[in-house]
Amino acid sequence: MILGIETSCDETSAAVLETPYRLRGHVVSSQDEHSLYGGVVPEIAARAHLRSIDAIVQKTLKDAKCDLNEIDAIGVTVGPGLIGALLVGVSWAKGFAFGLGKPLVPVHHMEGHLFAPSLEDHDAQPPFVALLVSGGHTLLLYTSKWGEYELLGQTRDDAAGEAFDKVSKLLGLGYPGGPMIEQQSVQGCDRRYNFPRPMLKINQNLWDSEYYDFSFSGLKTAVARKVEELDRMGVLEQRISDVAASFQATAVEVLCEKTMRAVEEKQCFRVLLGGGVSANSR
Repeated sequence: MILGIETSCDETSAAVLETPYRLRGHVVSSQDEHSLYGGVVPEIAARAHLRSIDAIVQKTLKDAKCDLNEIDAIGVTVGPGLIGALLVGVSWAKGFAFGLGKPLVPVHHMEGHLFAPSLEDHDAQPPFVALLVSGGHTLLLYTSKWGEYELLGQTRDDAAGEAFDKVSKLLGLGYPGGPMIEQQSVQGCDRRYNFPRPMLKINQNLWDSEYYDFSFSGLKTAVARKVEELDRMGVLEQRISDVAASFQATAVEVLCEKTMRAVEEKQCFRVLLGGGVSANSR
């Protein structure tokens, strides 16, 4: 059995995996402290991980009905992520592995996102096109087999999740931005405002350097200007849902269009979604 540790950002998580598809135990602790700041504060995140990691692992082992001597190896996220947060998980896992005399397996955060869907769907196997969208990353990949990943496109500035968080803060909706924007969008008109669709041009071809890449800073700026305009007009409060819905529709359209380009070019009709933004129901 494998004990997994994850502390790359603002959630402390542990899991016990018995086989590739059998999850024996899984516990996640989210950090509410960051809602006061509208985003993740690295120092606060690291200290919160330090306070909770012992209890999280103990509860995971208890839920899994797993004894320490049944653990065959320890896997831990080594990056990418917040350096202080990662350090807590890696240091804890190294000490635990050394104490038990078990191997330590470093895990790439984004590769973990690729493996996760197979826990629920055993057909989530290569080859596939993968869109990984989170608060820190936006990547479009083609995977021919496990361990071989072709990076097709990535964000050139803000990650998609970061844009959701910042727009949510602009609208006074709180943190985390993804669920807040989605909830507010239900009440709005997603065609009210025609925000720019970054790096999504008509008649782009495969040799265009922007064909698969993403950019969300310009979209975020356009939303900020619209918010300022509506605020000056005294109608911002009545238009918050429309702004949220229009922003969400624009961001999702760009993500979907780029993904479908990869599907067409690779002639691969299995698509995997990973990262927090992929939970958006739109």
